[in-house]
Amino acid sequence: MSNIPTPHITAGKDDFADTVLMPGDPLRAKFIADTFLEDAVLVNNVRGVNGHTGFYKGKRVSVMASGMGMPSMGIYSHELFNFYDVKNIIRIGSAGGIGENVKLRDIVLGSGACTNSNYANQYGIPGTFAPIASFDLLKKAEAKAIEMGIDVHVGNVYSSDTFYDAGRPLGQWREMGVLAVEMEAAALYMEAARAGKNALCICTISDNPFTGEGCSAEERQNTFTQMMEIALEIA
Repeated sequence: MSNIPTPHITAGKDDFADTVLMPGDPLRAKFIADTFLEDAVLVNNVRGVNGHTGFYKGKRVSVMASGMGMPSMGIYSHELFNFYDVKNIIRIGSAGGIGENVKLRDIVLGSGACTNSNYANQYGIPGTFAPIASFDLLKKAEAKAIEMGIDVHVGNVYSSDTFYDAGRPLGQWREMGVLAVEMEAAALYMEAARAGKNALCICTISDNPFTGEGCSAEERQNTFTQMMEIALEIA
């Protein structure tokens, strides 16, 4: 019995390319398809989670939203990796800058993803799993950014289960050299590891929880194009 369509994705078996770009925001997914892809086709819209497949410089590429948080990312990445045989997922999202030298609109490549989540408990591992990016995608992204003249930070991100965190531990993560806080990378990296596939998180800094600086929702949706172009170039 086929696992597709799923309760969350109604696309056909071959509707997704080998590489899927995954912003959290469905409107950012639509923006990428409309702005960068040729002959883009809507292949999924269950719950308003837009999925599109088209061509970027002759390469077949897909883009689909993940929603917010690790449970949502876990559902979509699991289904894409395991049921649709997607090979690579590149998260392109926004993040809060917590590293000392990380500024608004800087780009962070997440080589690893620290987390306060219990997501890994499902695997019954007798220890602590360290979620990391695919080294192949990571080195390609860094090399492409350098080629494009884009400065990037490479290092750990912190994937938090909570957006409004009563404990406010970000200063402690900063002391450990963590660059940014977001909400999806750890689950994506675990799903990729379990499926034997590849994943990378590329984030643009949209706000700084220490200084109060921040970008508007429209800016996050439509102007974080450099990370999109890096991801498209390595897709």
